[in-house]
Amino acid sequence: MTETAPSKVAEQLEISCQACGSTLLLEPHLRTTVCPYCASPSVIERPPSPNRPAPSFVVGFVIGQERAAESVRNWISNTSLFARSDFKQAAPELTRGVYLPAYLYGAVADSEYSANIGEDYTETETYTTRDSKGNTVTRTRTVTKTEYRSLAGHHSTYIVDVVVTASAGVTNAALEAIEPFDLRALRRYSPAFLSGWIAEDPSRSKDDCFHLSHDESVEKVGRMLHDFMPGDSHRDLQFQTHLSREVIDLVLLPVWSFAIRYAEDQPPVQILVNGQTGRVGGKVPISAIKVTIAVVIGLAVVGGVVALFASQH
Repeated sequence: MTETAPSKVAEQLEISCQACGSTLLLEPHLRTTVCPYCASPSVIERPPSPNRPAPSFVVGFVIGQERAAESVRNWISNTSLFARSDFKQAAPELTRGVYLPAYLYGAVADSEYSANIGEDYTETETYTTRDSKGNTVTRTRTVTKTEYRSLAGHHSTYIVDVVVTASAGVTNAALEAIEPFDLRALRRYSPAFLSGWIAEDPSRSKDDCFHLSHDESVEKVGRMLHDFMPGDSHRDLQFQTHLSREVIDLVLLPVWSFAIRYAEDQPPVQILVNGQTGRVGGKVPISAIKVTIAVVIGLAVVGGVVALFASQH
């Protein structure tokens, strides 16, 4: 069901459940709630504003709660050898499954570039050395050399499917860790998709997300130009990129959010699961003791090898 005219009370929104008539309070950054008395879901349709537009698209959940939790447990068990032991033994706590607001950006990119392109070639050279008996001998070997030439040109491409977070609770790096989403499953937004789920409104401004998308797209063009360069190698790549026909739309992405509480004196670690693919992302707390032990062992091994080599000469 949909409520269209919420009123603000203190810092929350007051709506009426259309199933049982109970008054419900909703946090202002959320779009959905469930009545605690009759379990009926409600979706809030606010009037759009420049920095809080109506969603254009939505990607539906595919991964359920049990599979998401299993993916997190497997991810924790397979984390780095240097992860804290208490972290690897902690049980993930589900905080919510949420439709996360993000912006989907596209543009046309035109770039002027210049670089030095390297072409490899081989030469045979003669050198002198000593054999096992200490005699001076002349030998030949094949060496690879590189000849560079300058190249400049124009490159045009479409930039598609750049996704940046619109939630203050999830950084762009955290969202990137669980990408990609299969945007072939993108659907036009309808409140029916959100029924029974938590859904956030954007808490980052559209302008900020636009600039973030713009900068990320320029970096993407740089990587494309790196792969576009001919020859065996290149250096001194420089480019200027102009973006045009820019479009940016609000999309709701399916995300499972977990918290890992591994120590009383440490804040919980946020773990996210892509609700479409099951990909897991999060920051792993590293054990300083494990790192120190590994460094000490490494230095001891290197020292032993050096001592053995010295004793043989």
